[in-house]
Amino acid sequence: MTVNEISYEVIGLALELHKNIGPGLLESSYENALAFDLREAGLDVRQQVPMPFIYKEVKMDIGYRIDLLVENKLIIEVKSVESLAPVHYAQLLTYLKLSNLQLGLLINFNCKLLKTGIHRIANNLLLQL
Repeated sequence: MTVNEISYEVIGLALELHKNIGPGLLESSYENALAFDLREAGLDVRQQVPMPFIYKEVKMDIGYRIDLLVENKLIIEVKSVESLAPVHYAQLLTYLKLSNLQLGLLINFNCKLLKTGIHRIANNLLLQL
């Protein structure tokens, strides 16, 4: 599957999850439920993947974690907040750059309509290559 096909599948499952349980739960609830649904759909999913920070060839384990990594191609950052802040977008973009991945989804489940809470973030540095 391409990263866009994976993204399409994830968005469909996220919409179904939100339709079934709605807004108002903790991020961890949505993360675990979405991971379950993705695995049920046959996708490889890793949760809370450590993201090392490498500076001047020194690897520093400083606590960054990717919420969900799907098929080793797509990062999903799960939120359940009143509104997304610029730092949420920057966080996902940083994870994409550090991991050399092309695409991520920032999903805020604390919305009346989930389609307003789904954002595709692309690592434009990779798209230019």
